[in-house]
Amino acid sequence: MKPVLILLGVLSLAGAAAGEPANDLRQFRLGMAAADLPVQGYVGFTCAAAPEIALEGWQDWRKCPAGEAGLHEIRFRYDQADNPMARVNDRFEGTVVAGHPVLLSLLIGADARLDGLRIETDPQARLYLRKKAFLFGEQIKARYGEDGWTCSERPHPAAEEPVGGVFLDERCEKITPSRHLVMDRALYRQAGQDVKEFTDRTVLTILPRS
Repeated sequence: MKPVLILLGVLSLAGAAAGEPANDLRQFRLGMAAADLPVQGYVGFTCAAAPEIALEGWQDWRKCPAGEAGLHEIRFRYDQADNPMARVNDRFEGTVVAGHPVLLSLLIGADARLDGLRIETDPQARLYLRKKAFLFGEQIKARYGEDGWTCSERPHPAAEEPVGGVFLDERCEKITPSRHLVMDRALYRQAGQDVKEFTDRTVLTILPRS
């Protein structure tokens, strides 16, 4: 049985079935001007490609080095001071999407607009949560619809072993009327690794449809 999608109020479902979500994550929507990004509720601004560069806010996006696509990636966290539920239930503690601790980034282009958004399961999460990171991929497919995904899987090298009988190393893409979704996920262990050491991740990148 596939896991039930639990979004905990952080992903907007409006218009998802039609492929036209009102927002892609909380208050963020592709195409927004950088100047219109919310000023409250978010902290810990850094450059994803250069985490030693601390930023005061979205307005410093130009300080982040541009990637191959010319996008400046800013990583951030939810401000727990604006999350009263975190004080009474650890399910809501930290930067969480669909029950998974995550790393979040906005991708801002030279046009000073939000041209992409990235959600990556946190590799530093507690072990019992990190072991479930690959399941975030099933929740993503449920959110955007099971059909229409094109997936390719990397060959299984002899030096990599399944974890709990599962081996994954795949990229899946889907085109909706307004979005290009790219999902990478992996679950495997290097031969001889300790049982607590393994690769388990899901990364979703949301881009505008070209």
